[in-house]
Amino acid sequence: MPFNLRLPVIAAPMFLVSGPELVIAACRAGIVGAFPTPNCRTAEELDGLMDTITRALKDKTSETPVGPWAANLITHSTNTRLPDDLALVKRYQPPLVITALGSPKPAIDTVHSYGGLVFADVINVNLARKAVAAGADGLVCIAAGAGGHTGYFSPFAFVSAVREFFKGPVVIGGGISDGAGVAGAIAAGADYAYVGTRFLPTHESRAVEPYKQMIVDCGPDDLIVSAALTGTPASWLKPSLTATGYDVAALEGKAARDYTPDTAHKRWRDTWAAGQGLHVVKGIEPVSAVVDALERDYRRAVQRFKAQT
Repeated sequence: MPFNLRLPVIAAPMFLVSGPELVIAACRAGIVGAFPTPNCRTAEELDGLMDTITRALKDKTSETPVGPWAANLITHSTNTRLPDDLALVKRYQPPLVITALGSPKPAIDTVHSYGGLVFADVINVNLARKAVAAGADGLVCIAAGAGGHTGYFSPFAFVSAVREFFKGPVVIGGGISDGAGVAGAIAAGADYAYVGTRFLPTHESRAVEPYKQMIVDCGPDDLIVSAALTGTPASWLKPSLTATGYDVAALEGKAARDYTPDTAHKRWRDTWAAGQGLHVVKGIEPVSAVVDALERDYRRAVQRFKAQT
């Protein structure tokens, strides 16, 4: 295990939601805090965000292990700012870099130069093999049930298939919102669980208040997986689509692939994503309380395992 954590959890990077407040709170609670670099519109803004995180995490006097922070880089060819982002990664040296929507290769030399690790975000076994061949240190396997751009494999099948050829760190994400889910991920063969939606309606989240309340009010039946908005399958909250003028019943087609953040409907800003574990959320609370609950339920699940062996 490359990281000393209170709980084997990564607070997943969420577009327009994960800011320095959430990252710092997650790390101080003893898990990995992560954010996507596209949350910053300019390199200068990203510079300031990384500086804020690194300064805040220098104080490690807490009894709870302070978790590492992670930067989520888009390595797709459409990210023209990638060289600038990598220059800032080299300066601030996040212990973990998670690549997405492209090969991890562009980030590996930079991150390895200061002793960091590169995990590649993948949605299928073929991409996992390619990421390993490119030199990724670990894999973030996005399974069915994830919020935002989602996978389609069962998390159990995904981890099992990956473990046939990869022995390094594996993260599994997709509908994991409670401690029992975290324990299940570890039992299935993963090293860490990716938890996003559970942290979305926290005090430290940058989601707007109506978005947070919609997470509290909705359940799995209020979600739709559609590629019609971005060209890639994503899990959306139906009420947010209806409120912005989409005909939910008609969202079965596939649009051209497009990762730009703004359209007439202000995709991602006004149309809101969530994963299938949103039913676990009962209110808006601080990150520390969420991690406390995750740990409590995780320990209970471990005791259930022991009782049955």
